Amino acid sequence: MKRFSSLFLVSLLSGATTLGAYKLLFDNNGYFSSNKNSVVTLAPNSYGKQVGLSAENVDFTEAAEKTIHTVVHVKNVSRTTVSNPILEYFYGFKGGQSQEQIGTGSGVIISEDGYIVTNNHVVKDATEIEITLNNKKSYTAKLIGTDSKMDIALLKINANEKLPYTAFANSDSVRIGEWVLAVGNPYNLTSTVTAGIISAKARNLDTSGIQSFIQTDAAVNPGNSGGALVNTRGELIGINTMISSPTGSYTGYSFAIPSNIARKIIEDLMEFGNVQRGVLGVEGGELNALAAKELGVQETQGFYIKKVTKKSGAEKSGLTKGDIIIKLDNQNIATFADLSGYINTKRPNDKVEVTFIRDGKNKVVPVVLSKKEFLNTEFKGLELENIDAADKTKFRLDYGVKIKAITNENLKQYQEELMGNIIISIDNVKVKDLESVSKLLNNKEENQSMRLEMINKNGEIIRIII
Repeated sequence: MKRFSSLFLVSLLSGATTLGAYKLLFDNNGYFSSNKNSVVTLAPNSYGKQVGLSAENVDFTEAAEKTIHTVVHVKNVSRTTVSNPILEYFYGFKGGQSQEQIGTGSGVIISEDGYIVTNNHVVKDATEIEITLNNKKSYTAKLIGTDSKMDIALLKINANEKLPYTAFANSDSVRIGEWVLAVGNPYNLTSTVTAGIISAKARNLDTSGIQSFIQTDAAVNPGNSGGALVNTRGELIGINTMISSPTGSYTGYSFAIPSNIARKIIEDLMEFGNVQRGVLGVEGGELNALAAKELGVQETQGFYIKKVTKKSGAEKSGLTKGDIIIKLDNQNIATFADLSGYINTKRPNDKVEVTFIRDGKNKVVPVVLSKKEFLNTEFKGLELENIDAADKTKFRLDYGVKIKAITNENLKQYQEELMGNIIISIDNVKVKDLESVSKLLNNKEENQSMRLEMINKNGEIIRIII
């Protein structure tokens, strides 16, 4: 009896302890109660069990099967002549030895009649281009056109059959965290597939060309350049173009040209033979906490206009210094990459609805994009314009800006010597075009002196400080 009483007492104490702990921790205002006023929010038990939140619920097989037959191997054959200075000196031999170099990459078939898109760097300087399909058939490709600035090239093969091809998706609608597949044919084996998610959009890597990449963690290596980045429906959302790695191999991130930009370039090359670039006509930079504090504005996101280009669509629509662009059409603009990425999908004379903030109020104006080649910019009293085809041929250059007029009173006396000169660098930084000049100016103080290197009308290099 005594033993029974002891067991009963222990059971009673255990039950009381359990009930008390439940009340303390879970009931009403208990520590883990959902009614407790806490900074921690507890997810319901069902969270994470919905379809689409785990890799097990995503089927990649259909997208992979659709895409692998549309991705090709691209072989670039280039030939260079290497001279032998010893033979030239002793024997007067003026010839050279021909050397063959081979580069490889990937490409994507975009039409059943054999149009293929790849990276410009994959086919650069090619004397022959060979395409191998996923079924091992090979064809000689014709180069239709290239855009070195955006790293896109368009090829064409003549096959005796209708080819499988990839449809373009709207890259503006892809979301961070969305599953994607990277498909390439790097070693002429057959197409290979890797999976990942969209890590970031509108990523600016500070390149001289495209400044609005899609970033993904799908494994991409150098031979995958020009391959396809597709969604889980097998639709093209980007052209894989580069990796960010100290070793040259994949270490976690890769980057793709958005499909909307690639599609616009391809359509331009097919219709006009070159790329039609429209420009908004504003110069400035993206806002952040530090920039907002320096400029004395409240907004920490958007594009702050420091200067409006003369005779541009922006000037004609009334945009002015101090305006903050926050939206183009329905596309939100938080960074410079957002703005440049959207404008790169447009042509001259396209109309864009610009939403901006002025004096704390949102305003909307339509802006007709100007043709880039017709614009000029002012730099320390020098009116500059992009060099044309004649200048490129005359001076054997593919970069630089030309002095069109001089408004700087201190330089007026040197007008004869400076007019028509080609500026090739500013403070030892290579100048490619007006866009690169604007970018340099945004990082300089207004009254800071700068060193210019230029080629004069006689082809001589001269240097001045202004």
